[in-house]
Amino acid sequence: MAHADPTPESPAPAPTPVALRPLPTLIFASRWLQLPLYLGLIAAQAVYVWHFLIELWHLIEAAFGSQTALQALITNIGYKPDAPITGLNETIIMLVVLALIDVVMISNLLIMVIVGGYETFVSRLGLDSHPDQPEWLDHVNASVLKVKLALSIIGISSIHLLKSFINAGNYEVQVLMWQSIIHALFLLSALAIAYTDKLTHSHH
Repeated sequence: MAHADPTPESPAPAPTPVALRPLPTLIFASRWLQLPLYLGLIAAQAVYVWHFLIELWHLIEAAFGSQTALQALITNIGYKPDAPITGLNETIIMLVVLALIDVVMISNLLIMVIVGGYETFVSRLGLDSHPDQPEWLDHVNASVLKVKLALSIIGISSIHLLKSFINAGNYEVQVLMWQSIIHALFLLSALAIAYTDKLTHSHH
């Protein structure tokens, strides 16, 4: 005798959201006060994009022999040559490229703060099915975001330190020394943050 197939179980109903009291509702809604801060960071991102394009355009113009663009690059990177420069040289190109990389890394830091901070502290972005969802956003939380920010700051500090070493003739020894010490402190701080995060997760 054939047995009837068992009736499939119906999915469990979604839990009904609990209504908060007025004071908890106000406190929880206060997270939206951060929205103007993230919008301000987006405006700062636009300024960085404009600055990047201007520097890139000056570099292209200087490559084609524009003395005005060349002098603008020399002024912006703080390069003080011993003799007048009439064309691009390897040092100027390297300093300008490092400055462009610096802008890109700061821009990456801004995106990480804007997207990760909004997702963590304000509201969900709903990017689960979006093809361009950042890989790191799947497991982002306040602790992971803190470690990523520390690593980004180390990268930015490394670029600044490399620019100073390339242009070391225009800096005093004490300036280079303090930049190296500050960079080392950034490294130690990042290691301490990562170690603290590891201890926290191991206890959980």
